[in-house]
Amino acid sequence: MATLAPTTPWTAGAKDDYRACPVTTLKVDMHAERLIIANAVMAVVCLLLGGIAALLIALTRWQVFHLLPANWFYKLLTLHGIDMLVAWMVFFEMAGLHFGSTVLLNARHAAPKLGWLSFILMTVGGLLVNGVVLFDNASSVMFTAYVPLKAHPLFYLSYILFAVGALITVIIFFYNIVVAKREGRFTGSLPLVVFGLMTAAIIATYTLLEGAAAMVPAFLWSLGILKDLDPGIYRNFFWGFGHPAQQVNLAAMVAIWYALAQMTTGIRPLNEKFSRLAFILYLFFINLGSAHHLLVDPGLSFAWKAVNTSYAMYLAVLGSMMHAFSIPAAIEVAQRSKGYNKGLFDWLRNAPWGEPGFSSMVMSIILFGWIGGVTGVTIGTEQINMITHNTLRLPGHFHGTVVSGTTLAFMGFTYYVIPLIFRKELKLKAWAKLQPYIFGAGMILVSLGMITSGLQGVARRHWDITFAGTVPGTVNITLAIFGIGALIATIGGIMYITIVLVSILTGPRLEASNMLLVTGTNNPLLESTKLTDEIMERPQNQPKGALVLVFAFLVWFAVYYLTNWWLLGRVWFIR
Repeated sequence: MATLAPTTPWTAGAKDDYRACPVTTLKVDMHAERLIIANAVMAVVCLLLGGIAALLIALTRWQVFHLLPANWFYKLLTLHGIDMLVAWMVFFEMAGLHFGSTVLLNARHAAPKLGWLSFILMTVGGLLVNGVVLFDNASSVMFTAYVPLKAHPLFYLSYILFAVGALITVIIFFYNIVVAKREGRFTGSLPLVVFGLMTAAIIATYTLLEGAAAMVPAFLWSLGILKDLDPGIYRNFFWGFGHPAQQVNLAAMVAIWYALAQMTTGIRPLNEKFSRLAFILYLFFINLGSAHHLLVDPGLSFAWKAVNTSYAMYLAVLGSMMHAFSIPAAIEVAQRSKGYNKGLFDWLRNAPWGEPGFSSMVMSIILFGWIGGVTGVTIGTEQINMITHNTLRLPGHFHGTVVSGTTLAFMGFTYYVIPLIFRKELKLKAWAKLQPYIFGAGMILVSLGMITSGLQGVARRHWDITFAGTVPGTVNITLAIFGIGALIATIGGIMYITIVLVSILTGPRLEASNMLLVTGTNNPLLESTKLTDEIMERPQNQPKGALVLVFAFLVWFAVYYLTNWWLLGRVWFIR
């Protein structure tokens, strides 16, 4: 999407094969459109279910309310993890894979029947796991389902059905690209956004196969066919699925960042090879971060743990740092080329802050990088991990990454899918302007409340933190911050779901007429194709402000990292 795919003659010929989008100038395969809509709708349904569970869990962890009894707390914690970390994300990503391999390439969908088989398997698996956990008390085994906890066989079967369905769509994505290339839909390299989605799809292939290696034996064990299942082996395979699944989200999220930046400000990446290299670093190194879940496991050597959580993982962090400069820098150059070039930050002050796609992207970057990314790299250090992993600091970290960063990016992109794919007018535009800020602000408080509670020793996943009698009284303040943040984020989530439902369920179907939804009538997507190398290389258009922001981030990173080592020294202080 960094450069639009060339328009080529459509070969199929039937009336229902495609339509031309008047805003993007791209052709939309009607089979792909229906698959995108179906997967996007199911994603929002899963977000709703997971969000309800999230609110009830937060009001239970907030000790002042302590809302749910223990059995329902663990039921909803299990469903919250599955519906939010797996179902909401993966359904949306499946919509993205259909979109990226067809619409962004001006190509046809080569296997729509397989696409519907994938959707059916995923939907059945998603509904099945919710039913099993709600109605079978033995299946409240958390998202991780660690052996020797044993759930109902249908619990593991639901995982398997969902994973097989997702794997089918991943295979379709690659097949669509091969067909598009063969039919001449694009020339040269894939557009950058599709390249990012391909990175996500490659990581997803490995991830889903690892999931099968964990869940198929667990399914057989739950049936009694396998008499024993080694907990260490299960954990190893599970985290080959559980953590890389979030790296799929990372790659998809970054691809959407580039898309939203182009759609709202008209960027061209400063150097596409630079951005592609960052995605390639994800392919080779991002999954190594999974090791931080296994640092206390006895079956793995110190050398394996040290390599996976230090030098090799840092190359994946380098990929994120490259994107962290590339995207703001591209926005700055695009803004400066429009005349916003006074001082360091005139380009940023005049950015389209009222455009929901832009605000969602910025809030996503802030939460993912400044909170989730920094805390994640720190927790990945073995010595620090030993005292933090089983505290609320860990969910505080990933509520900054996938729960906040990825979700905000997906929410922002949804607002453009509604007019471009659903062909419905976006309603409640005033809400859409505010929603990313409200949800983002709430999630900042959630993450910070969890992290500061974890610093004081509050255990993760525990229904009642008072049982040991050793938690300091200041925890009530930090858990209140967490609880208030959850209430604010819930309001933001309700606003998002309401905007989506009102938009797609009311009003006639009509073709989109504008790229920007709130802040103007111009089309940044097409303007980006006119941003020449000569314009980008002018001295007044250079990204000086973005460089300052990157250095500020590095300073914050260093301060937080070194502070954690200082705190570690206080834990084992020797007089």
